[in-house]
Amino acid sequence: MSPASRNGVLSGEFFMLGDIACAEGAICAGCRFFAGYPITPATEVAQRMSERLPLVGGIYIQMEDEMASMNAVLGASWA
Repeated sequence: MSPASRNGVLSGEFFMLGDIACAEGAICAGCRFFAGYPITPATEVAQRMSERLPLVGGIYIQMEDEMASMNAVLGASWA
């Protein structure tokens, strides 16, 4: 992985899968919370977020299903 800036956003040019790019784009846009249920096709996004969010001061929570994920995301949006 190439160097990151002080806020953890990757800098430079990259060749990556779309799922990884989606996760990195969310981090670049300021996402610091992810509550997900690892199911195809979103497993790669959840895996990348679980690796990267702690490095930028974010929180990753693996939930038991889609409903629990939505409840956590709604709660985080009100925090």
